[in-house]
Amino acid sequence: MSDSLNIGPVELVVLAFPGTVVDPATIAALHEVVEKGHVTLLDLVYISKDAAGNLTEVDVDGDLEDVGLAALSVEAKEVISDADLDIVRESLEPGTSAAVIVYEETWARKIAASVRDAGGEVALHVQIPRDAVVAAITAAH
Repeated sequence: MSDSLNIGPVELVVLAFPGTVVDPATIAALHEVVEKGHVTLLDLVYISKDAAGNLTEVDVDGDLEDVGLAALSVEAKEVISDADLDIVRESLEPGTSAAVIVYEETWARKIAASVRDAGGEVALHVQIPRDAVVAAITAAH
């Protein structure tokens, strides 16, 4: 398999914020995990809705400096679908913003390749909600 097709699990996440600027501390944390090689950003779209309900949208090819996302390094493009963005556009409340991010779990790339090389597949990838994990840990103590 070519190295460009050797990828780990890929996820789409929507980070929502009050106001029309993405939190700088969140961007710094995301930048750190990218720099450490834990994840690879594959696509990024910023959407905000002002108090009047007007939408602003900036994709990875746009000027991310104005919305505080220029520090992020994105490897590929056009992974986020229009259907994904429609859901985010419709769900944003006035006076809020969101960063829609697709990322590869780079840390799992070698594991996923090993499974494929053995004739297997990563058959299920489920994210357990944080509240469920906290409740389970709390109940165990």
